[in-house]
Amino acid sequence: MEIQRNGFKRESYILSVDVGTTSIRCHVFDKEAQIRGSCITKVNLLYPEPGLVELDPEELWRGFVKVVNGAVQDSGLQMRQMETLGISTQRGTFTTWDRKTGVPFHNFISWQDLRAVELVRSWNNSCTMKAIHGVMMVLHFLSKNKRFQAASLIVFSTQHVTFRLAWALRHWKQLSQAVAEGNCCFGTIDTWLLYKLTKGLVHATDYSNASATGMFDSYQLCWSEFLCCLVSLPLSILPKVLNTGHRFGSTDPSIFGVSIPIMSVMADQQAAMFGECCFDIGDVKITMGTGTFMNINTGSEPHTSVAGLYPVVGWKIGPEVVYLAEGNAADTGTAIKWAQELELFSDVRETDAMANSVANSDGVCFVPSFSGLQAPLNDPKACASFMGLKPSTTKSHLVRAILESVAFRNKQLYETMLRETHIPIRKIRADGGICTNDFVMQLTADLFGRKVARPTQHEMSCLGAAFVAGLEVGFWKSQDELKKLQRTDRVFLPRNLYRMGDGGTEGEYTPILQRWEQALKRSMNWYGNP
Repeated sequence: MEIQRNGFKRESYILSVDVGTTSIRCHVFDKEAQIRGSCITKVNLLYPEPGLVELDPEELWRGFVKVVNGAVQDSGLQMRQMETLGISTQRGTFTTWDRKTGVPFHNFISWQDLRAVELVRSWNNSCTMKAIHGVMMVLHFLSKNKRFQAASLIVFSTQHVTFRLAWALRHWKQLSQAVAEGNCCFGTIDTWLLYKLTKGLVHATDYSNASATGMFDSYQLCWSEFLCCLVSLPLSILPKVLNTGHRFGSTDPSIFGVSIPIMSVMADQQAAMFGECCFDIGDVKITMGTGTFMNINTGSEPHTSVAGLYPVVGWKIGPEVVYLAEGNAADTGTAIKWAQELELFSDVRETDAMANSVANSDGVCFVPSFSGLQAPLNDPKACASFMGLKPSTTKSHLVRAILESVAFRNKQLYETMLRETHIPIRKIRADGGICTNDFVMQLTADLFGRKVARPTQHEMSCLGAAFVAGLEVGFWKSQDELKKLQRTDRVFLPRNLYRMGDGGTEGEYTPILQRWEQALKRSMNWYGNP
């Protein structure tokens, strides 16, 4: 692809930035989807009180600008060669700001934040919710409309924006006053970045990010007036929802020296799905990063779940809407980072060898629930724990138990997905930092009884946002062309031992898995009322 300026042709490239939970990274991609330059910086999480997790909006903005400049410099190219910018962001982390001045009213409240946990619990147990469930069940029985079935099964979660925003509106008078005066903007990280990049000209988000807030009606493809009215959230502060592939605006020339069109905005998990080329119904993507997110492409229809899978918009490009069903485990990478800080190991790359240095975990089970347990158990009051510790337990046993817990949660999510969606699985691809661990990947393939592919690039959100932006400007022509660019590092084949029961994995892991499931149950409701 070439850009023509002043009569001269110049080869062009795609800029893509992913704002994750622990880092911000930018890549410069060429026509072969190869990385020509990159830059990464750390995201500093703030913990003002136990259970509260925040980010500084201005620090995050400075980090964004830093990685874009750094990646272009690393590539040896010039900023004017960047044809377009794609943005991928963590979901459910939000702030609010003054519509006139652009100054935030408070820090970003992270998707991991638990300040609204009691508010969520009281709503889920309220007579109002029971009445809504009952009415919606009747309406579904009469109409067979899946939208009513979804409403009859709704269970609120702290990971969704809904009640963290309600908490903020109740507790911060400056914010509620700004809403009353019509001077408040709400936004997840993507919306905040669009606002900053365009110097306040754009207050928007895309369908993938909106659908992950908990305030969006994925069936009607609009903000849910019913839900917002129910919990007193003002629709006036919400951003406009646009296609995932869309000209959102251009960066102000004062920021990067040139104006760069912003052609895609995506939620990180949906971007990773797109980067893995999971374009067909039945394609599955597992991202193992700070948390584990498992998504299956359900096509043009949102999935209605009874066990906690969440229907999200994967992407909307032109008139086409693709839906995903998603299950997640919140603390995959968090648990491994915690173990490293406890000095169970010094380098994450050691963990594979440590786990394989012992025959088993010596009966130790690890429950990775620093932020509670998600689908299918859905208990925000569960605690993280080691169980089965003995004098013979070594660091290697503990590390193996932690890695096993990642694969066990993968199996739980996978079985829930199979049981709920009844969609034949076409392929499974895994990405994220934890996918570099061969022990986790092999055990996951064994437990699934299916092959699991690992791409050469492990951080796929950047690539997905780049793919969408590139399609929008004609840098790439079609999804079939993108599939040809896909590269696989290794395919993990299931060892039939698990299925056949010949004394190998089956004999080893059936009782271990059962014991681990008992440990999960004992960890549940740990922080409940005495």
